[in-house]
Amino acid sequence: MTLEFLLDRFSEPWVLAGGGLTVGLMFGAFAQQSRFCLRAAVIEFAHGTIGHKLAVWLLTFSAAVLGTQLLIASDLANLSEARQLASPQSLSGAALGGLMFGTGMVLSRGCASRLLVLSATGNLRALLSGLVFAVVAQASLRGFLRPLRETLAGLFTTADIGGNDLLAFVGASAPLAIAFTCLWLAAGLFVAIRSRTHVWRAVAAVGTGLAIPLAWWFTYAMSQRAFDPVQVEGVTFTGPSADTLMLFLSPPGSILDFDVGLVPGVFLGSFLAALLTRELAVQGFHDAASMRRYLFGAALMGFGGMLAGGCAVGAGVTGAAIFALTAWVTLSAIWLSAAITDRVLMEREKAVLETELGAAGTPANARAGAAAGPVSR
Repeated sequence: MTLEFLLDRFSEPWVLAGGGLTVGLMFGAFAQQSRFCLRAAVIEFAHGTIGHKLAVWLLTFSAAVLGTQLLIASDLANLSEARQLASPQSLSGAALGGLMFGTGMVLSRGCASRLLVLSATGNLRALLSGLVFAVVAQASLRGFLRPLRETLAGLFTTADIGGNDLLAFVGASAPLAIAFTCLWLAAGLFVAIRSRTHVWRAVAAVGTGLAIPLAWWFTYAMSQRAFDPVQVEGVTFTGPSADTLMLFLSPPGSILDFDVGLVPGVFLGSFLAALLTRELAVQGFHDAASMRRYLFGAALMGFGGMLAGGCAVGAGVTGAAIFALTAWVTLSAIWLSAAITDRVLMEREKAVLETELGAAGTPANARAGAAAGPVSR
């Protein structure tokens, strides 16, 4: 079945939405099975552990970048018209938004894609956090937070430095980019073997990553065949989450496109994978304090992701796959802020625990010491 066959029988918006749904199904199912999560990988690495969580992220990342670069090298897709490369992007937004997103990701215990995947398995914490993320993203895109976002984004853009193509800046060729990506893949395989990552989990991680070049290929192919203009894009969740939210809230007749099919596809793919492997389980908040932390983190991610021009997947994987400079800046900022936030939370929890133990233990110790009498030395 070809795109021409589909376009002859269905309208272009429905084909685009169907393509987004298909890519989403693939990403959601494999992400659920692999436990793909940037937050988990950052925390594992920050704690000095080289384990299966880091292996999954490395395999997903390298598969996405390598698949995309091979797509470009084989002339199956010309991605120079992608938004990240064709138009000026915000470097200040990439840095500041990435820092906000990384902090929010740790507070809410998952990035935007992870929250969507978890919510499909019955995690009510992730579901509510994902809704807050989408609402704040929409407010940042078109609502009352838009002026603040535009002000921060306009501080420093790629127009000031002549473009956003990282390969052009460093003078790297396509073969060199592919070789560089192969090193990431080798690192992922090494960590997976060293940590004894389950084979299916590693395969699912690669499958998650391959959803990225599939999205690039599909939207590029549609842009060449569709009568109306089609945006060449990959997998991202900040903008699509906001658009999907508005689709459900707005009257009938809303425009269907790739983004609108993507989010339901990820949800459905994760749900089906969890159903088949019997991993569906309803989970809620533990207490009010954790609920506040989750929701505040989701709000930070919503604004930070929109400011950065992408989330942990949209910028950190999809944008990095085409070597957009701002995407690599965002990814670096996410890693840095997530590691620092985790460290701060650990120190805070340690201090609270020591205070509680001290308050509870001092009277008991004093009574025990008094009852035992003087200790002979």
